[in-house]
Amino acid sequence: MSAEKAKWHNAILIPVFLPAVIVITLLVIGTLSAPEKAGELFNWTLAGITDNFGWFYMLAVALFLVFIIGVAISRWGRIKLGPDHCEPEYSFTSWFAMLFSAGYGIALLFFGVSEPVLHYAEPPAGAAETIGSAKQAMQIAYFHWGFHIWAIYGLVGLVLAYFSFRHGLPLTMRSTLYPLIGEKINGPIGHAVDTFAVLGTMFGIATTLGLSVIQINTGLNYLWEDIPVGTTVQVIAIGVITLAAIASVVAGMDKGIKRLSLLNMTLV
Repeated sequence: MSAEKAKWHNAILIPVFLPAVIVITLLVIGTLSAPEKAGELFNWTLAGITDNFGWFYMLAVALFLVFIIGVAISRWGRIKLGPDHCEPEYSFTSWFAMLFSAGYGIALLFFGVSEPVLHYAEPPAGAAETIGSAKQAMQIAYFHWGFHIWAIYGLVGLVLAYFSFRHGLPLTMRSTLYPLIGEKINGPIGHAVDTFAVLGTMFGIATTLGLSVIQINTGLNYLWEDIPVGTTVQVIAIGVITLAAIASVVAGMDKGIKRLSLLNMTLV
């Protein structure tokens, strides 16, 4: 086996790759086979989680924010996420562009406007289009797009960077459990954690990309009326975005992701 093939082979962990691919494939096939029933199932699941665990979500995110701020202002905040002698690899501008592009991207441009308007017109509680619904709308928008969302990103990024770059563990979610279960992260428990992480990331990206292409399609139709709003254009947009993302990842951080992020921030 050549060095390149060996590198590619080692990058794919079969006990994580296969279960994730099987679950994704079955869900895609099921959704395409019965889209209406799948939509009802997804809506029922979302409503159940929101009604029963909404309080837990709010509490967890609040604790994340308190924890991140606590770490930042304490002596632990001075620990480098790498060897003690290392220096930052990227300038603040490049780092901020990559962080913002990967963290918010197109979502903020869309939901930053649509979410307050939506909750103003259809508030979770109380009368619509009132001072109360306006306050409610802004509270929800700040919760979704303010400090709290960065606390979620920051916590995940912090633990991944700490265990990977400072302690040399794999850059995967299983590494975060090393202080609790030690070498068992290389067994079934670690495989399960990474599989759930892959599925969560996959469906999170699918949701964002789905909403994004609708926005892109509508924008193109607004600029050029000959371009219709429909599935065909949106599938083409998904293909173009996917190819651009693959190209940027294959090109690496410096040639791909950094340049694409800087271009993105310039355009914004």
